[in-house]
Amino acid sequence: MPAKITMSDSGALNVPDNPTIPFIQGDGTGVDIWPAARVVFDAACAKHGKAIDWLEVLAGQRAYDETGEWLPQETVDTFSEYLIGIKGPLTTPIGGGIRSLNVALRQLLDLYVCLRPVRWFQGVPSPVRHPEKVDMVIFRENTEDVYAGYEVEEGTDEAKRLIEILNTELGFSVRPDSGVGIKPISSTGSKRLIRAAIEYAQRNKRESVTLVHKGNIQKFTEGAFRKWGYELVREEFSETAVGWDDCNGNPGGKILVKDTIADITLQQVLTRPEDFDVIATTNLNGDYLSDALAAQVGGIGIAPGGNINYVTGHGIFEATHGTAPKYAGQDKVNPGSVILSGVMMFEHLGWNEVASNIVSALEATIVDKVVTYDFARLMDGAKEVSCSRFASEIVSRL
Repeated sequence: MPAKITMSDSGALNVPDNPTIPFIQGDGTGVDIWPAARVVFDAACAKHGKAIDWLEVLAGQRAYDETGEWLPQETVDTFSEYLIGIKGPLTTPIGGGIRSLNVALRQLLDLYVCLRPVRWFQGVPSPVRHPEKVDMVIFRENTEDVYAGYEVEEGTDEAKRLIEILNTELGFSVRPDSGVGIKPISSTGSKRLIRAAIEYAQRNKRESVTLVHKGNIQKFTEGAFRKWGYELVREEFSETAVGWDDCNGNPGGKILVKDTIADITLQQVLTRPEDFDVIATTNLNGDYLSDALAAQVGGIGIAPGGNINYVTGHGIFEATHGTAPKYAGQDKVNPGSVILSGVMMFEHLGWNEVASNIVSALEATIVDKVVTYDFARLMDGAKEVSCSRFASEIVSRL
């Protein structure tokens, strides 16, 4: 019988062999990539004596069409109750309309870590000479920064009042025809994110954690993120980690915690990827960085992501790309992002054999040059297949 995943008093997940896991199919190409990914998940689980009781919940366009709500409370409550879930891409209008449903889920469930591992899979076409040198894990703060959504529209009474306060009481010089956004960065949010990154580095025997920030310009937000990170190392991790300034770059067997400015980081991950291991960064920097790194290893179409609260046990794993509505229903696009997000989910559950089996089968399929159109157009001698056929090919190699 299906059973719920629970959290033990020690903070570990209790995972039955047949857990109930909620899922959101997703908008746009979600109609193609989710069914394809599910075929792979179910086959891999069955091979290792596991089974998932999939529980569908609604969000996005389909939720609005059926319920009149973009994100029904029932969906949030279900993710909260069952702890772990997975989702396809959700629509977000640009410049108006609803706010990001992805951001809303992260904030409502306090999923403060956006976890994005970035590595190259053999056979995947890449625009760089040595994609195999890219093996990084990004910890992106998920609840603060400009994604908090605290902004007022130009010309409104709220904007006029806020600008007046900023100019008269704080001595700023904000133009009167400005829209204004607030960028909160807290000690609480920063330290729990950096703590999770260091603990991940400890568990996975990683050598370094790099704090990426724009503290040279934004001294009391991004600069504070850097400062709080080094404070945390001294306060909580002195036995296992050390900051660069406290060891002159020689950690002596401990995890080295260092920092770098966001803009130069985007250059250095291209020119010196081997210098980066685990990265901890603020919300907007993490968004830019994870997409840029994905391009180095084959594109966002195969980039996985997870949103996690390590304290409560909640986690939602997701495709990191958009909905690509022009391709919806064509059985065309690459389901790799959802599949690899499932791999992350299985690893999070402790089902490492299931996860590694999927990765091996996916990689073998790509090496055999049996791929969807996005890879086929970049590979000589490739056999282009549909989204569903790609999933079937992976299953045949499990």
